[in-house]
Amino acid sequence: MQQKFTKKHHFFKNILITIASTIFLAACTATPPQNISNICDIFTEKREWFETATDMKEKWGVPIHVPMSMMYQESSFKAKARPPKDYFFFGLIPWGRVSSAYGYSQAKTPTWDDYKRETDNSWADRTDFSDAMDFMGWFINKTNKINGVSKWDTELQYLNYHEGWGGYSRGSHNKKAWLKDVAKTVNARSLRYATQLKTCEDELSKGWFWGLFS
Repeated sequence: MQQKFTKKHHFFKNILITIASTIFLAACTATPPQNISNICDIFTEKREWFETATDMKEKWGVPIHVPMSMMYQESSFKAKARPPKDYFFFGLIPWGRVSSAYGYSQAKTPTWDDYKRETDNSWADRTDFSDAMDFMGWFINKTNKINGVSKWDTELQYLNYHEGWGGYSRGSHNKKAWLKDVAKTVNARSLRYATQLKTCEDELSKGWFWGLFS
């Protein structure tokens, strides 16, 4: 009788440990990297992000440093990032958000729905890094097709990302000097990320297992 109780005790203990570990790992994954100014540090801390970014590159033909620099600007790699709240009555009463943007990529709901429909990825979640990165690859690829912007041109890609394909084609960004300055900042960060990635991409490509022996 005591032996059966012990077995059951260990069984339930193992289940609880597994659940706790899963929750802990999920929490760690959702936590922003410690040093977001260096793409090597980001991917070293979160190896699964590098694998995801590599998959995105192979699928959409988009260089990794482009969406990563845009994601830095949009959410600082925070899984549940939201735009600021909107206010009315002399700025005293909150009234929803300024837009429906949400998650790592700050994708707006209508565009996110288009992505899910076109990619047949109905379970995509904006708080999931893998889905957010794939979304950005999809968007950058469509920007290239719709407005003829190179997948490597971070500055113009970001303007499309912010204004939408129609807004960019109408030149809406030309009336926003502040936005054009932000796009230049994103482009500068993209170039730094690209330079950094060259120094660690081979090592990261080995995977976590072989990295133990390097």
